[in-house]
Amino acid sequence: MKIAGILLIVITMMGGLGYWYYNDTQKRLAILQENNAKLEMAVATNEDTIKQLQIDYAKANKILNETQEKFRAIQAQNQVLADKLAKHDLGMLGASKPGLVGKIITGASNKAGRCFELESGSVLTEEEKNAKNANSFNSECPWMWPGNTPTE
Repeated sequence: MKIAGILLIVITMMGGLGYWYYNDTQKRLAILQENNAKLEMAVATNEDTIKQLQIDYAKANKILNETQEKFRAIQAQNQVLADKLAKHDLGMLGASKPGLVGKIITGASNKAGRCFELESGSVLTEEEKNAKNANSFNSECPWMWPGNTPTE
């Protein structure tokens, strides 16, 4: 009977130990599953972030290329204007015909000012809308006329 009592105590202790081990393992598995779910969520978020960064990079690269192209076009127009100015000696013309040169410079300044207005989003006037060619549109910024190519 003593052996049966000792075996009963040992079996009860083993059962209790097994029960504790089972519960502890289940808790650890639950924590591991929760951590795995969080990790999967983080991976999905990272993948979404990477995709969005790639999209944003492509957009930024497109904008950069467009800006560089516009800058090249502006440089070409500046060269056209510089070539026009190089053909004339404004100092000599100003001294010999000050009234004429003054009118020309005032008119060109007004047209250049209108170019800045148009670049800033100003609405086209009826005269500008009805222009038949780039020079009748605005001789200081003919490249702003739709479909125009830089000319001298």
